[in-house]
Amino acid sequence: MQKEKTIDSQEYVDGAEFLKVTAHQVRLGLLNFLLENGPTNVTTLYQEFEMPQSTISQHLAKLKQARIIRGNRKGLEIYYHFFDETMQSRMKTILKTIA
Repeated sequence: MQKEKTIDSQEYVDGAEFLKVTAHQVRLGLLNFLLENGPTNVTTLYQEFEMPQSTISQHLAKLKQARIIRGNRKGLEIYYHFFDETMQSRMKTILKTIA
């Protein structure tokens, strides 16, 4: 018999945090861009979204802190991509339902 989850179970806490972090139009746009284009640097993102670099960086930092994306350094640039396949799959599902 499967144990019933309580409202404060870690799975619900983690799920709520994931939804809070992704529930912003800029972050949804950034994640969609990464899904469609693969690893991307900040310069490309702020030019694509026509927003200040600092704004894009702040949103990327929140996504990194939540372990939704990560960055890999290539020379002087950092390229952002999904943390793992699970995060990528979650975002595909979410974006498919809202687009």
